[in-house]
Amino acid sequence: MRISGWAIPWEVIWFNIKNMMSKRQYDIILGTVMGDAYIQLTGKKNARLRLEHSEKQKDYLFWKWRELKNWMQDKPKKIIRYHPKWKKNYIYYRCQSHSSPVFGKLRKLFYLDNRKIIPDNFEKIFKSRLSLAVWFMDDGYYYHRDKTAYIYLSKFSEQETKKIFQVLDKHFGLKPKLEVKKSNNFDFKFPTQETKKLINLIQEEVISSMRYKLPFTK
Repeated sequence: MRISGWAIPWEVIWFNIKNMMSKRQYDIILGTVMGDAYIQLTGKKNARLRLEHSEKQKDYLFWKWRELKNWMQDKPKKIIRYHPKWKKNYIYYRCQSHSSPVFGKLRKLFYLDNRKIIPDNFEKIFKSRLSLAVWFMDDGYYYHRDKTAYIYLSKFSEQETKKIFQVLDKHFGLKPKLEVKKSNNFDFKFPTQETKKLINLIQEEVISSMRYKLPFTK
């Protein structure tokens, strides 16, 4: 992987990251980096993890904060933002980590020129059902009428999207289809049988407040 004109051995970067936090923590972080999280640079080597969710998903954000508590700043805070076009207040919650070289290294893996990317070592690091479940809780949804699950994709390149396809197939036995939306955004669409496989893989990891995204509740 090459960043800003110099090569970074991902093995060294990832070894440093995973040995400074628990496996559960870095599985959760991997899932949320694939989803809603943003890694913000705070210096040449440091960065911080920023997490935001709507008021509806407040409990989910507090769950993330508790799971990553030793890395995080204060509890999630309520933010009210007025949208002048719609003349309406929107409520969401935000929390962020302390600035750390650990998140700086993670930023180097998942960002290039301020664009989120799929790193070269994605196949070696994205193996956990927990990571998959967090990604789904962040960016997935279930369409009850068609009994079909979807996961929203960032604007990855064709090559990066192929990497994700390969990883989902190799590690989870999942074979979604790529669906192009009218807004030129992309989703992974899981046909009915693939949806069943996906739900079976992640349902034990989906927290109670996010089980509305599943086809059933326990």
